[in-house]
Amino acid sequence: MPPTPIRFYFDYISPNAYLAWTQLPRLAEKYGRTVEPVPILYAALLDANGQLGPGEMPAKGRWMAKNNLRKAALVGVTLNPPAFLPFNPLLALRVTTVALGMHEGTALISALFEAVWVHGMHLSESGVVERVASDAGLDGARLVAEADDPEIKAELRRRTDEAIALGVFGVPTVVAGDDLFWGYDDFPQLEMVLAGKDPVTPAVWQKWTAPVPASASRRRFRS
Repeated sequence: MPPTPIRFYFDYISPNAYLAWTQLPRLAEKYGRTVEPVPILYAALLDANGQLGPGEMPAKGRWMAKNNLRKAALVGVTLNPPAFLPFNPLLALRVTTVALGMHEGTALISALFEAVWVHGMHLSESGVVERVASDAGLDGARLVAEADDPEIKAELRRRTDEAIALGVFGVPTVVAGDDLFWGYDDFPQLEMVLAGKDPVTPAVWQKWTAPVPASASRRRFRS
């Protein structure tokens, strides 16, 4: 039986997801695995887990921008500022959901990521999404039209809800077997698992999953 695909949970609003997408297919191929891309809505993950996005935390946002530029330079990938951040990625995610159903998604995903993070295009606009899909060799007009189908909208919600139930709290998240790897920075750990060299054995993990009592609680200070 062939190994199960590596699932890649993503949203176009994430530069880390873009960086991860440029590297994951090569890593998966190295270990004889395939990649199953799963578009989900990042904003729903934030709401479900009571989190703020990096753009809502200016200090983290500034750090992440420079951190991403260094990571992009290390792998030789172009990373430019987007036209808007945050932006509404729903149309692009729904169009991708349509395309994945027709097994035509890989080229489209690459094209949409590059539209945002290389060419500074605004994926909230239907004309932009249509043009990007058409340039990728797909029927952009049909994809945009079908993205408005209630079943496609429900499918994106279903995938997002399933990701939340699985424990996905951010993008990108890669799932290999029973393990979740969050962010492009987690790829070295992902490779250890794919190579069969995971240092976290069941015995080690059991120690960390046993309940530990708290000796203090965090206080919130407000000015």
